[in-house]
Amino acid sequence: MDYTKNSISTLAIISLLLVVFIYISTLSTFPPKTFLSFQINPTKSPIGMAKYELEEALKKASMAEKTVIITVINKAYVEPYNGEYPSMFDLFLEGFWEGESTRELLEHLLVVAVDQTAYERCKFRRLHCYRLVTGDGDFGGEKIYMSEEFIKMMWRRTRFSMEVLKLGYNFIFTDTDVMWLRNPFLMLNKSKNLDLQMSTDWFNGDSFSYSNSINTGFYYVRSNRKTITLFEIWYAMRRNSKGMKEQDVLAKMLREGVNKELYLRMKFLDTLYFGGFCSDNKDVKLIMTVHSNCCRTIEAKVADLKNVLVDWKRYKEGHVAAGENSFKWSKHISCNNSWHALNPTLS
Repeated sequence: MDYTKNSISTLAIISLLLVVFIYISTLSTFPPKTFLSFQINPTKSPIGMAKYELEEALKKASMAEKTVIITVINKAYVEPYNGEYPSMFDLFLEGFWEGESTRELLEHLLVVAVDQTAYERCKFRRLHCYRLVTGDGDFGGEKIYMSEEFIKMMWRRTRFSMEVLKLGYNFIFTDTDVMWLRNPFLMLNKSKNLDLQMSTDWFNGDSFSYSNSINTGFYYVRSNRKTITLFEIWYAMRRNSKGMKEQDVLAKMLREGVNKELYLRMKFLDTLYFGGFCSDNKDVKLIMTVHSNCCRTIEAKVADLKNVLVDWKRYKEGHVAAGENSFKWSKHISCNNSWHALNPTLS
């Protein structure tokens, strides 16, 4: 009898150990959290006078709840292409002037200049200006698309954005080739439940689908632990992403589930409101911003963005006099042709 009891007890223990072994083995087959385990080397955040100057610049430009608008410029943006005005930066500011409820937003625009020429032009405009000393090379001229200098400039921009988040500021980042025709804050979700709202080249109809084609030329991000960690991982990923620009790296991260690991809540912006040259907005009554994406050269961007402003002014005049039904955007002829140009460049 005792022998039978001992046998049953031994069998029960062996069975329990087997179950535990199978359970542990099953757990080990699941993939590790690749992003949270990714090594993030500390970056040199601004210290001393540089940190003070950045904090002061952000404070002066900030609206309620520590929110700012940020754009980055260099010499190629502020000087007229081939000596012909306007420059890209001129057009960008003109958009705020001609837009609806956008002029007052210039009070909250922080212009980040990566070279002295751009900084001096910004100060001349009496804007909120910050001189970003990069130490990573000369970012003054127009960079050949996907060249080493171009990729470095994009990554330095990402690092700067990370530094702003660490200082506790929410912000809209906007490329300078985005026309602000209406106040985008009226359409952006201000809920603290959303961490990041990002523009798209092509919108698939679902604002929460991670299969949308992202564009980092316009996004609204809240400063919190999740977004700071995202930007830290994103910037660190440059070491394993040779030859890739920062937008492609982030897209790859999203496809691989970084949002799930960080419990990140994202929204992808509809091109009906946040449009661009990749997919034209058809309803001028709804458009907030127009981005000259899917375009390769500064010369082409300037030419076609000039037409956007002409179209917009025509719409505003016709809105009062003759109605809106006949409105059509001009075709992006220069940008379409830019893909056939020799030595293509991208701002």
